[in-house]
Amino acid sequence: MAESEEEDVLVQRVVKDINNAFKRNPNIDEIGLILCPEARYNRSPIVLVENKLGVESWCVKFLLPYVHNKLLLYRQRKQWLDREALVDITCTLLLLNSDFTTAWNVRKELLQCGALNPERDLYLGKLALTKFPKSPETWIHRRWVLQQVLRECSPPSSDRKEQCDSGLRDAAERTLLSEHLHRVLHDEMKVCAAAASRYPSNYNAWSHRIWVLQNMAQGNLKVLHDELSSMREWVSMHVSDHSGFHYRQFLLKALVRELSQSMHHHHAPWPSLGSSSPRSPSPDTQPGHPHHQANGEATAAAPCPSPATPEDQSSVPAMPQLFHQEMELCTDLIQSFPGHETLWCHRRHVFYLWHHWRRDHDHHDGQGCGSESPQLNHTDAGLSSYPHTASPRGVGIDRVDSRNGQAQEGQNAMEVDGVGVPDPRNTKRLKRGPPDPCPPALPSEHGFIARVLEGCRSPEQGCFALAYRKWLDSVIGQ
Repeated sequence: MAESEEEDVLVQRVVKDINNAFKRNPNIDEIGLILCPEARYNRSPIVLVENKLGVESWCVKFLLPYVHNKLLLYRQRKQWLDREALVDITCTLLLLNSDFTTAWNVRKELLQCGALNPERDLYLGKLALTKFPKSPETWIHRRWVLQQVLRECSPPSSDRKEQCDSGLRDAAERTLLSEHLHRVLHDEMKVCAAAASRYPSNYNAWSHRIWVLQNMAQGNLKVLHDELSSMREWVSMHVSDHSGFHYRQFLLKALVRELSQSMHHHHAPWPSLGSSSPRSPSPDTQPGHPHHQANGEATAAAPCPSPATPEDQSSVPAMPQLFHQEMELCTDLIQSFPGHETLWCHRRHVFYLWHHWRRDHDHHDGQGCGSESPQLNHTDAGLSSYPHTASPRGVGIDRVDSRNGQAQEGQNAMEVDGVGVPDPRNTKRLKRGPPDPCPPALPSEHGFIARVLEGCRSPEQGCFALAYRKWLDSVIGQ
């Protein structure tokens, strides 16, 4: 009995030391276990070095059962704990075992009654993910907290009518809410990236990242394109991570969907992304309308954290440029890292997405635009020489204006095909300009496969190349 009381006193002291560590340093960014089978010194097993918190392993066998039983007794209404004690108990328990659902549910109740703020709960989840980066319960709870944040930033329709009469004060409040959502979005991207780097093919982290974009940055071209650009370096360093490439495929699909809607809205097959005519929102994206998710949960649709301005939209490349850049990335990675099936699967997905977009785009042009747009297909030799124009605000593909059509066509012929003698005054500009993109085409893919097989030294690389050629002939070439 005396020994049990001594253990309880010891564990209570350890719990207090953990809470004091967070009070001394609120910027702790990582937790972990220090391998120590037994207590060697008469000191606290909680070690705080700079922003790293360590727990000596010998005390876990006493600490974890203690906080676990304390919480269960509270849930069974056999023992009363005040709110501050519940916050401390659940914090300690989740840092040691982040998949304990009851502890997360208690923190939900604390958050709903106002004893806990969302930022503090997100911070705890961030720390738990440094030790358990694949914890499904942590990611699920994190999404629940983010839903509460979105509801707070999206007032009901009755409040919106009052906001129209309040003027500048509410405009400033909306700006603050937008900035707050932008910070939350940025922090979530960092948390997901850190968890994905700690655990390879971390499906839970990448799925959460997709959920965040779908709920907090839906339709925001700038956010989607920035994510695609920032992921370029990551996938180049993790060429076998299927989940990371799946996330990149999601970004491509989202950009294709948004750009296609913009193109159909303007009734032009090759619009300039510098134009910013407003697009009528769908019913499920209008303010105050609940946004239904795939899991059946309804969340309040919140405004984009950083709405894309016309200048932001003009920085997003047009569709052929987007696919050209992605295929170039696939080519570089396949040649630099031979024998990785993930890279070939990603190339197959990108080309399949391009193929279907071109087919749907040509079908739309044939019905709505008649002979205004050129009808191109993958086997058309002129596809690679289709004129592209680059605007100072971003790369885009524009139709030739009728007023200066001949001059523009002549300029494109000079820049792309090298026909004619260039003006000496424009020589510097021509040398500095980037080469025009060549959208993916079936002949170019067969040429790429032939080059890979010609210099192939890896048997796995040869098998993947032959499988890709067979897929092209059976699926695309029909």
